[in-house]
Amino acid sequence: MSNQEIESKEISVDEEITNESISQVDENISYDESQIQVLEGLEAVRKRPGMYIGSTGARGLHHLVYEIVDNSIDEALAGYCDEIKVEILPGEIIRVSDDGRGIPTGIHPKEGISAATVVYTILHAGGKFGGGGYKVAGGLHGVGASVVNALSEWLELTVYDGENIHFQRFDRGHYFEELKVIGKTDKTGTTVMFKADPEIFSETVYDYDTLLKRLREQAFLNAGIKIVFSDVRNENDIKSETLHYEGGIREFVTHIHNVRGLDAIIPEVIYINGSAGDSYAEVALQYNDSYNEFVMSFANNIHTIDGGTHETGFKNALTRVINDYGKKFNLLKDGEKLLGDDVREGITAIVSVKLTNCEFEGQTKGRLGNPEVRPLVDKIVSEKLMNYLEENPTVAKAIFEKATAAQRAREAAKKARDLTRRKSALESAQLPGKLADCSEKGAEGTEIYIVEGDSAGGSAKEGRDRRFQAILPLWGKMLNVEKARIDKVYGNEKLMPVVTALGTSIGEDFDITRLRYGKIIIMADADVDGSHIRTLLLTFFFRFMKELVIQGHVYIAQPPLFKVFRGKQVRYAFSDEERDEYIKELAGENDLKVEVQRYKGLGEMDPEQLWETTMDPERRTMIKITLEDAQKADEIFTILMGDKVAPRKDFIEKNAKYAENLDI
Repeated sequence: MSNQEIESKEISVDEEITNESISQVDENISYDESQIQVLEGLEAVRKRPGMYIGSTGARGLHHLVYEIVDNSIDEALAGYCDEIKVEILPGEIIRVSDDGRGIPTGIHPKEGISAATVVYTILHAGGKFGGGGYKVAGGLHGVGASVVNALSEWLELTVYDGENIHFQRFDRGHYFEELKVIGKTDKTGTTVMFKADPEIFSETVYDYDTLLKRLREQAFLNAGIKIVFSDVRNENDIKSETLHYEGGIREFVTHIHNVRGLDAIIPEVIYINGSAGDSYAEVALQYNDSYNEFVMSFANNIHTIDGGTHETGFKNALTRVINDYGKKFNLLKDGEKLLGDDVREGITAIVSVKLTNCEFEGQTKGRLGNPEVRPLVDKIVSEKLMNYLEENPTVAKAIFEKATAAQRAREAAKKARDLTRRKSALESAQLPGKLADCSEKGAEGTEIYIVEGDSAGGSAKEGRDRRFQAILPLWGKMLNVEKARIDKVYGNEKLMPVVTALGTSIGEDFDITRLRYGKIIIMADADVDGSHIRTLLLTFFFRFMKELVIQGHVYIAQPPLFKVFRGKQVRYAFSDEERDEYIKELAGENDLKVEVQRYKGLGEMDPEQLWETTMDPERRTMIKITLEDAQKADEIFTILMGDKVAPRKDFIEKNAKYAENLDI
């Protein structure tokens, strides 16, 4: 979540199936310049970069690296590359090297220039369109290399073909010299160096952790590949990681649990794989002691954040297998059935498929659409997971007990919800007694302040604009929903007033069309307690009302830290630096005395001050909470709000330097 406006046992299979065996190219077809097929200049890319890489901000900047690395990954999938090196060099220069076959350098039969030049200067040109170069490929399918070239201030391409070293430089997509031989070599591979163009990107500084996460992900998804990632920008702080996982996605699951501080309730990662024709699927899963589901799916190494046919096949098969096991061994009563949410509580799963042709829905490739993938994944999970459970009854018992506990909690939540409804707390006009509602109705143009403490709530009620601003005071610490199921929310005296006031209900009953306010503003003191309350509320919204965040309804108010004044001249400062600036301004040339008041809480401000500094739309500063990376947000909430101390301590030690407004 970002702020803006701010282990392992393998199920046996009939035959050994590896990434290489399902993605190996036809040995009868050579890989040469004739396979570089042209399906258009690069100016269109420079004019509309968002169409190709999503944005010209940090996300798009890092996407450039992914595209070049993906080309090397494709070589590895084809069985020709063992090691990939990725480096961030001084000056924010990226260098990606692999030991693959090297891009073909012969003259392209149609274009009349080197095939390597074609790849880097013509859109929709590459070896991934059925020419036999690759059976499995990710990336932008012939667009990636040329797009990176177009959006770079400069790019240098070096190709090693086992005999000669070929070199070519491009400046903003243009070249002045053809690909030329600059030396002799006995090795093969490709090296690409580039510098992102500051004329295109608003941010040109790479984040090490962002790239590390993506590269580690690729190493997990392609068992046996070695990726060496280095950051040598600062000679006093050189970072390097070797990412090499023979266990593949099994180790991926273990890694997720370790990072999040989750304890597995079954001793091993369950691994399943299988194939049909040229399509290959693998699944790794393990249950943990949390109440949350975490399923990640991939197609040709691309993270399908919105799921798709592979994820649907997995989920359907999992639910059916657990229910069939329960019926077969009399663990379920007649007519009793576990739902998908029950069997997936506390699961961490990776679903990865590799296909000759991926059909993605949407320009961002967020969802896999291939219809043939669903029965493939469904079949291998249905058959092999049931065999595994029958051969491992202790594991099966632990999984089944976890699912039935979730079922009981779901039923308890339904009873609590129905009882609450009968008491008219959710669906009638009865609103929380402490809510000071606004006179205007409907979400358009209205806002609700969720305020810490009765004192601050009183000031906010007096200082607000009653036409469109509603105030809901809260007091004391609320329930940490990261450690509780939904049935504990109903009837909770701290959270139910929020649910009732917003009008949307929660969980499976959530309906954003019933939202009563367009802006939900969390207003808490600028201290540790205030930060805790903000985090608890954000955890609640993320776990049970996520659509509020996705659609941009949640904000955090920013009350000032200081009042700087001299006589009737008053300034409000939101940082130490701003305070010092105002002191200097008000002191003037005569250096008169300037007084500073440090606000320890919202209750110290009178209604007029609270309006002027924090609530007036014309003058206030707010932070809009957005959901740019759901996986990262899920991870952070699990670390910060979960039971394990060690991961939380590690997170705090790593990120403390970024904290502002510490109350020390």
